[in-house]
Parts: sequence; structure tokens; C-alpha cells
Amino acid sequence: MTTKQKRYESLVQVYHSELYRFAYWLCHDPTVAEDLVQETFLRAWRSLESLQDDNAAKPWLLTILRRENARRFERKQFDYADVENDTLVDNRSVTLDEEMEQTVIQRQIGKLSAEYREPLLLQVVMGCSGEEIAEILELNKNTVMTRLYRARNQLKEALTENHEPIKGASN
Repeated sequence: MTTKQKRYESLVQVYHSELYRFAYWLCHDPTVAEDLVQETFLRAWRSLESLQDDNAAKPWLLTILRRENARRFERKQFDYADVENDTLVDNRSVTLDEEMEQTVIQRQIGKLSAEYREPLLLQVVMGCSGEEIAEILELNKNTVMTRLYRARNQLKEALTENHEPIKGASN
């Protein structure tokens, strides 16, 4: 096995599940998410020599994945029907309340504009730092931090205004 193959297989092993999770958040379709990840790794293989520092692999792969997702919209016009989104479910057991709460949060995140949703997902789902998000989105770090702050505030606002107090509960 060549050095390139070993390096590539290592990237796939380390980042496949994280990339899939992010892709799913972007498209809400397991099949499309898997296609995005496969195309991401195909492009990564083709330009693996351009990755100079393995510590930069995660932002590099996320950038490729984001561009692949954008290419989807360039290639095809979609019918945007209002469809219920499936939710990602862990193998751990969750109560119905926890599952409902996760669904509500996911829907509210989905309602954020892309400029706020993407940095939030990169931080929360992918665990990226402000610097990594800035690099991936090709933005200034201060812009990223502002967008993260606004995204969290919009999310908090949406969640609190949709939360109706239970009748008969004392304050």
C-alpha cells in the first residue's frame, strides 16, 4: 500500500462519520448525505497532495463538502415542497420528551438563514473552532464570531417564543 493510500484511508476512517453528520444536517436526506461524503472523499483523493498539514484535514474536508453541496444546486433545480424532515437518532435510548426537544431544536436551526445556520452547525455538530469556521467559510474570524452570537440568540429567541407555559403551572 502506498503512502498516499494509507494517508487517504486514515482520513476516511477518522472523518467519515463526522462528515456524514454534517452533510445530513445540510441536506436532510441520508442518501444525498452519503453521496456528498463520497464525492468529498473522491475529490480529496484527487488532490491529497495539496493537503500539506494533516492537522488542517478537517477544515479542508469540510470546505470540499460545502462546495459539493453547493454544486448540487448548480446541477439540479429542486422542487421545494414542505416535507417533514427525518431526524438523526443516536443508538442511545432517549425519552419521548428528549426526542421531541431535539426535533424542535433541529427545526429551529433549519429555519435560521444560511449565514447563521452554517457557522452554528460547524461549531455545534462538527466541533470546529472559530478559526476553522472562518477558514472553511472564507470569512474573517470576527464575522464568524458575530454570526455565531446572532445565531445562538435567534435560536434562543425562537425556542422561548415557541414555548408555551403549561396551564395551571405556578410561576
